Formats: sequence, C-alpha cells, structure tokens
Amino acid sequence: MPAMKTLIRNIGQLVSGDIAKPRLGADSIVVVDGRIAAVGGQLDDDADVVIDAHGTTVMPGLIDSHVHPVFGDFTPRQRTVDFIDSAMNGGVTTAISAGEVHLPGRPKDIVGLKALAIVAAKSYEHFRPGGVKVHAGAPILELGMTEADFAEMAAAGVKLVGEIGLGSVKTGADAAPMVRWAKQHGMTVTIHTGGPSIAGSSAINADVVLEADPHVVGHINGGTTSLPPREIERLVATEMALEIVQCGNVKTALHTLRVAGDARALHRLIIGNDAPSGTGVIPLGVLRTLSLLAAVGELDPAEAIACATGNTARVYDLDTGVIAEGRAADLVICDAPAGGIARDALGALSAGDLPGISMVLIDGTITIGRSRNTPPAAHAAEVVKGAGPSQGGH
Repeated sequence: MPAMKTLIRNIGQLVSGDIAKPRLGADSIVVVDGRIAAVGGQLDDDADVVIDAHGTTVMPGLIDSHVHPVFGDFTPRQRTVDFIDSAMNGGVTTAISAGEVHLPGRPKDIVGLKALAIVAAKSYEHFRPGGVKVHAGAPILELGMTEADFAEMAAAGVKLVGEIGLGSVKTGADAAPMVRWAKQHGMTVTIHTGGPSIAGSSAINADVVLEADPHVVGHINGGTTSLPPREIERLVATEMALEIVQCGNVKTALHTLRVAGDARALHRLIIGNDAPSGTGVIPLGVLRTLSLLAAVGELDPAEAIACATGNTARVYDLDTGVIAEGRAADLVICDAPAGGIARDALGALSAGDLPGISMVLIDGTITIGRSRNTPPAAHAAEVVKGAGPSQGGH
C-alpha cells in the first residue's frame, strides 16, 4: 500500500517543543504515514493531503501530564462524558494518567490494584478518545507490595506508577524501596505533593519526596493545596521533573516558575491539568496554564509550550512532543483569537488570551478542524487538497 503523505505549508510560526531551541525557521512540514518526514522551507512535495496554514502557528500537540481517567471517555468523579475528546479540542493529543483513582469501588488489595493497572493500560492501548493517546494504568501503591508485583505489572505493559500518597504508602521510608523497584522495571513514578486531595490521601511534604526519590514531583503547586514556597525551592534544587497544574495554586505556580528559571531548570517544568478533580473538568486547562506562565510569569510563550510538549515527552520517553524528523506527527495549528489584541498565537499567550485552534492532527490524521472549545482563530488552516475538514464550527 503506498505511503500516505501530508504537506502543511505556509506556516507563519513553527514552535518546536524543544526548550533549548523553541522556534524553528521553517514554513513547511511533510508527514509520511503518521510521522514527520521533513521540516523545511517552501517544501512542495506531491502530497495526498495539503494543508495551507495561512501564515498561522504550528506547534506540537500538547501533553497533559496529569489526568485521572477511569475507562472509556467519561468520569464518574464529575459525571462528565467525552472529557478527553473535549481536551483534544484544547490542543491535547497525549494524556498521562496519574492513577485511576476515581473508579467506583477502586480495589486497594494488591491483587486488585495490579489487575486495575493492567486492564487500564491495555484498554487505552486500544482506545483513543477523540484520537488522544492516553497512557494509563498507573497503580496507587499500597503497603505490602513487593518487587515481584512491580515485575508482574511491568511484564504486562504497565509503565507508570500513580500518585504516591493516595494509598496507604504515605512515608518516604515506605515509598523508597517501591520507587526503586518501579525504576528497575522501567516505570515512571509520580508522587502526590501538598495537602490531601481525596478521602484517604495524605499530605506529602518535601522530606517525603526527597526520601522517596520519584521521577515527577506531582502538582508541585498543589492539587489543590500547595507545598510552602520554601519546600518548593528544595525540590527545584533536585533533578526531578516539576509538574505545574491548572487545578492548583496560582501563586505557587508562578513561584515555581521563577525559582526554576533562576536555577536554570526550566527544562524540568511540565504541565498538567489534574482533572477530573474537585476543581472540575477544564478542557482548556493546559492552554490556560501556558497563558498564565507566559502572560503573568513572563515566560517566553514558545518556551511555555515546550513545558507542555517536549519537556514532558522527555520525562516519559514519548515519540511525540517535538517537531523533528522521525517524531509522531501530533500537531496543533492555531492563531490569535478573533477580536483579540495579538497578531499570532504566541502573542495571544503573552497577552493572557488563549489561541484559537483551527486544526489538530494526531499521527498525521486530522481529528478536528476548528475547535469547538477555543475562541475562533483569526485565520484558519485549510485543507486545499485531499480529504479533511476545510473548516469547522464553534
């Protein structure tokens, strides 16, 4: 079967997702069979699908580093359906589970929690709500687990460990050996930080995090109650990923940004929604957090986007998140919102507005035309050859 080729041309701004080089001097992308084949100037391949970006911005699909899925695309936590598809309309093309904690009757025995993690991981391997790649199956650790339990889960395809602190493992001393076992078996580990979030969870301070030594400091600005600023500073001084979430404390999100910037640790900032939660389901939560960091925190907007794309991809060893040859073609085409003060998508973020999304592609396939959730883009991408939505609705 011949390769499927897509050309995106007339790109005004190309945001790479790589915080070391957040902008690219190119105006065209060629995608072959779902992967980026070329990035350059005025590429004019004979493509099956041609998308005219009309001078707007192309960036990698956003990666939400902190979701709490159950099964399918609904959440009993907020009695909401299609919440992942709705986030895709906010530019999210990959979502990472921090634990399937809202499953009614969630099993807390070791056999049950392993079974839940394995089923969730395998279920979302075969189901992409709205096209979004959901990395699920993140067990909540309970006392009594052994290395054999981690080996069993890893062999079955479990690659994550959910928020430590949401189960009976609450201290650094209890968590540390389990974190070591998880790392030995190739799992990426997140720890809850700040005050309790759900019944049965615990407050987790910097001492616990430092002793446990996970990969990711989950919602360092609170989910929803934040760590104190001095404890945030201690964690910024480590090599762990520092996760800022929408459903957290705005003041300490900005404090984390400032401290990380001073420590030259912006490459360790990642962005999540932390939803569904008591705060609700916020489809544009990742975009809103980028706008906060760029507009109020005065972070370069292209660097802010890297925090929600390439930085997270590096932590979780994903093949998306960066616009480069060989990477999965998960892309968002966007522009300043109609009626706003900015001239382009990056300017909109710096102004405190949200970009208008006119097209999303996942593995090179167009999943939507104009987003139903963002404001209308001032200028919209258009399919000028081949199949796909030339325009959409709000």
